[in-house]
Amino acid sequence: MAIEKPESVYRHAVENQYGLGAFNTFSLESMIAVMEAAERQKSAAIIQVSMGARKYVKYLKTYVDIIKLMAEHYSVPFFIQHDHCSSIEACREAIAAGCQAVMFDGSHLPFEENIRQTKAVVQYAHKRGIWVEAELGRLPGFEDFIFSENTEYTDPQKAKKFIEVTECDALAVAMGTSHGGVKGTDYLPFDFERFQHVVDLMPGYPFVLHGAASLPPELIAACNEQGGKVEYLRNCSEDSIARAVLIGAKKVNMDVDNFLVSTTAVRKFLNEKPSVYDPRKYLEPARDAFQKEVEHKMQYVLRSAGRYQGGER
Repeated sequence: MAIEKPESVYRHAVENQYGLGAFNTFSLESMIAVMEAAERQKSAAIIQVSMGARKYVKYLKTYVDIIKLMAEHYSVPFFIQHDHCSSIEACREAIAAGCQAVMFDGSHLPFEENIRQTKAVVQYAHKRGIWVEAELGRLPGFEDFIFSENTEYTDPQKAKKFIEVTECDALAVAMGTSHGGVKGTDYLPFDFERFQHVVDLMPGYPFVLHGAASLPPELIAACNEQGGKVEYLRNCSEDSIARAVLIGAKKVNMDVDNFLVSTTAVRKFLNEKPSVYDPRKYLEPARDAFQKEVEHKMQYVLRSAGRYQGGER
């Protein structure tokens, strides 16, 4: 099925009440893990590239071209999105590289300035047939190279105005999730009442949750048992994210859990086989662990599994 237009993939998710998993990739291994998971689960998926991944892969357009070529081998739909573009120019570069969707992050800006810059991105992108995601509100934690200490929940009325004025195609909202987790003793509470209000004001609109990996303590423990020293941070539970998907979250960014399990797989392999130095030997179990975690999200959190059978909806 190869690469499809975002609007058709989103429409299917909205009409059938499930969430699209958006997974940041940064290598051939991570790319294959997401695509294999989607094929196995008969699910759509969004292949994302972050600002950090752009730096890591060196040549963004070449990397995007590789994603497109790889996607041709699968029967389920994908599209490529550049996550958290930090400027209007970064959005233009992502579009030039061949991404079908861009996310402009103006969440750190004053409300009116966020509107102004988002609107400029939308006008530029829509002329070229590109989907635009924006953000209103602020999540705590790290996103690429930027750390936010404060949480600013999205105001429902402002969200409605923001969408109507900017004409952005999707909006990331802050409802309790975090980038990479925060210190705490239990899962973070999700503000379902606020989120329901946002959805009620804009029924059928594709809202987005960033930082929606759940950091289950058992995943951190498994990594640390293999010699890791990962801090026990907390985020919203998988049950909360699954409930938010039913309410109206149609794109869900979930990366940290994938990174955790793949790191655990590498540590375990090297601990058990210290004489092996062939990178393929330990990157394969890392890729398989990444894939398995993505499949878990598709089945039990996103409810996107089984939506595409033999390439048919």
